[in-house]
Amino acid sequence: MSRLQLSAPVYQLKVTLAEIEPPIWRRLLVPGDIGLLNLHEVIQVSMGWTNSHLHQFIVGKTFYGIPDDEFEDAYPIRDEREFTLAQVATKKGAKLVYEYDFGDSWQHLIVVEDIHAPQGWQPQPKCLAGARHCPPEDVGSTPGYENLLKAIRNPKHREHKEMLEWAGGSFDPEAFSVDEVNEELEKLRKAGSLEALWPGEEE
Repeated sequence: MSRLQLSAPVYQLKVTLAEIEPPIWRRLLVPGDIGLLNLHEVIQVSMGWTNSHLHQFIVGKTFYGIPDDEFEDAYPIRDEREFTLAQVATKKGAKLVYEYDFGDSWQHLIVVEDIHAPQGWQPQPKCLAGARHCPPEDVGSTPGYENLLKAIRNPKHREHKEMLEWAGGSFDPEAFSVDEVNEELEKLRKAGSLEALWPGEEE
């Protein structure tokens, strides 16, 4: 995990979860020399995911992730540990996709809104703004999430009690706190990685 930066340009990113309305999004500041694996960790924390599934970045027709011999014939994938954000998104306006959980296939559109001059010894990553909570894990992609919301919002819905229990007793899709996100990002920065912060989470 990139710690305090002195000379790296600062990327302002808007990360938006696709196919969800109203949108679920975060505006982030990260150092341009952040590795893609670390960027994955920042997105996990800032969106509210639990790092329980596989992921990849897609830039044009190029895929970046952790190569797996079991799937090496599926399509070529570059090792994300060898690339930084600045190497795959070279200018303002650049776009890339972050896909999380290949079953539910949550795709996040990442747009480089701006590239700032180095900001000296400033803590990064940082969340500037955002809206709404990410869906629960394993909810069944967008259709499953929409069904969940219908059920928990309507006490007369036949699956209301079941879905509410499945969601842990309560779920507020509007919940978002920039301060809470930054507290978690600070923990991540100090820990150095999600493995150190959340040992044994990823499957």
